[in-house]
Amino acid sequence: MGSFITDILDWSEVWGTLIPLAVWMRHKEQPGYLRPVVLYIWFALAINLTVDVIWKLKTVIPRPWNTNNYLYNLHSLVRFYLFAAFFIRLNQPFLVRVKRLLPWLFGLFVVLNFSLAENFFNYYNLSSRLLALEAGILLFYCLQYYFYKVKEDQEIGINQPDFWVVTGLGIYVAINFFIFLLYNELVAYDIRFAVDIWTVHNLSYILLQLFLAKALYESTRR
Repeated sequence: MGSFITDILDWSEVWGTLIPLAVWMRHKEQPGYLRPVVLYIWFALAINLTVDVIWKLKTVIPRPWNTNNYLYNLHSLVRFYLFAAFFIRLNQPFLVRVKRLLPWLFGLFVVLNFSLAENFFNYYNLSSRLLALEAGILLFYCLQYYFYKVKEDQEIGINQPDFWVVTGLGIYVAINFFIFLLYNELVAYDIRFAVDIWTVHNLSYILLQLFLAKALYESTRR
C-alpha cells in the first residue's frame, strides 16, 4: 500500500496538471490575463511527463541523456516568465515598473549565472539558485497583489479567478523556497531525506493545480 501511494505521488507532477486541463477542456474561453496560466499548465504537463519518464527509465537510458536536472531548470524559467506575464496582464497600477523590470533582471541573472558559475545542463544537480530566486520573486509578485488589494480597499473574493491563481502560487512558492534553496546540499548530505522532502513539493504542486483549476472554473461564472 505504501509503495502504491509513493508511486502516485511520484507521478503527481504529471497527473496533477490534468485537473486544471480537464476544467479548461470544458471552458476554453478564458480571459486574456489567464492565457499565460493555461499555457503554463500545458507546458508543465509536457515537461513533467518527460522528467518522470527519464527518472523511471534512468537505468535504461544511456548517459548523459538519463538526467532530468536541466529540465527542472527549464521548467523554472518558463514558469517564472509565464506567471510574470500573468501578473503584468492584471494591469494593477501598483509597482508597475518594478513588475516589468523584474523579468529583465531575472534574465540577466540567468545569463550571468550559467555563463560564469553553473552549468545549465549539470548532470548531477539542478540549479538551487535558479529555483530559489524564481520562488522568491514570484512570492514578491503574490504579496504585492494582496498589498494592492488592501491598499486600494478592493474586494478579495473567492469568486475572483486571479485570487485563486495568486493564492495557489503563493502557497506553492512559500512552501518550496527553502526546499529549492537547500536541495543540492540536502542531496549531498542525505539523499534519502532529499527524496523524501520532495514529497512536500509534490503535495504543494497538487494544491497549486487545484487552485488553478478553481481559477479557470470561476472565470466562466463571471
